[in-house]
Amino acid sequence: MVTISVGQGGVEAQDWVEMLMRMYMKWAERHRFEAEVIDQSPGEEAGLKSVTFIVRGPRAYGLLRSEHGVHRLVRISPFDQNHRRHTSFALVEIMPELESTDEDAVVINPGDLRIDTYRSTGAGGQHVNKTDSAIRITHLPTGIVVTCQNERSQMKNREMAMKVLKGRLFQRQQQEAAAQLDQIRGQLLPAEFGSQIRNYVLQPYTLVKDVRTGLEVGNTQAVLDGEIDPFIEAWLRWRLSQARNGSRS
Repeated sequence: MVTISVGQGGVEAQDWVEMLMRMYMKWAERHRFEAEVIDQSPGEEAGLKSVTFIVRGPRAYGLLRSEHGVHRLVRISPFDQNHRRHTSFALVEIMPELESTDEDAVVINPGDLRIDTYRSTGAGGQHVNKTDSAIRITHLPTGIVVTCQNERSQMKNREMAMKVLKGRLFQRQQQEAAAQLDQIRGQLLPAEFGSQIRNYVLQPYTLVKDVRTGLEVGNTQAVLDGEIDPFIEAWLRWRLSQARNGSRS
């Protein structure tokens, strides 16, 4: 499950969210993976404030884990009449779609949930949804909020929202365990939000650089068209070296 949320940058950042969604959809298509959008919130002028979609395929979660973090875009803004250079940020979160056995490990107290229904947004016309079938679930102890509106059935939207919530809670448990382990080792984890993992520079030169691995690709258009496998492979090698160094310390 992939969630992309707008960061600093206004309309530019909302457009960046949509560009990133297109990049991952293109990547999924290259690998013949199934991709399904389950919720999106459009921006006021352009782009998206947020979007959540599921990518299903062999090792999809293991590969896309490399994309978790803040992505930074630098370009001449198409929304700026003065053609100035703008910097935009978006947060990409990668969560597993849990199997039934894994879901059982995530225990949710129904009393910890606030469930709201609302009318799905859409393009309108004869297919507009006239019922309050969209679901918003708030997990009160953590403040995690998930929404789903892609199905016309409120029950199906609720089931999918619960699946997303369990995935986020599972991810949170994994992160807390990793943080505790790193604390024991005396290491500091980098901030998840506010420090980019990758820079996409379109002006005054073209370069995509991963901050963690140091990998650089000059063909920015190819990257934005879904050719991100070099970054994924470099990240996997980097993680392996980190694990080996950690085991020696």
